[in-house]
Amino acid sequence: VQLQASGGGLVQAGDSLRLSCTGSGRTFSRDTMGWFRQAPGNEREFVAGISWTGGATYYADSVKGRFTISRDNAKSTVYLQMGSLKPEDTAVYYCAARYDPSSGSPTTVPTMYNYWGQGTQVTVSS
Repeated sequence: VQLQASGGGLVQAGDSLRLSCTGSGRTFSRDTMGWFRQAPGNEREFVAGISWTGGATYYADSVKGRFTISRDNAKSTVYLQMGSLKPEDTAVYYCAARYDPSSGSPTTVPTMYNYWGQGTQVTVSS
C-alpha cells in the first residue's frame, strides 16, 4: 500500500501550486483523505481533508479561502490546489488516508490516519 505525493516545488509568494497524491495497493475510494504539512521545528499540522464522497471538506483556518482539496476516486488521486501562497506555507506536505465510509467531516487528527505518503517539499520565497 502506497501513497505517492508529487507537485511540490519552489515558488514565489502569491503563486499557485497543485499537489497530487495517488494511492496504490488497495482501494482508497472509501477513505477520508487528508493533507498535512510540517515545517522544520514544528509539529505536523492538518491542512485540508475530504470525505470519500467528496461531499465534505474541511480546512485549517490558515489556508481557508486559498487552498482547495478535491479527489478523483477513479484515479485514486487527491489534489490540493494552493493559491496565494505565502512564505509561511513553506513545509513538507504529506497526504494521508483513513478508511471512513461514513462520509462525514474529515478528522484533523494525524494519528487517526492509517496510511501516509512520503511528502513533497513546498518552498515559498518572499
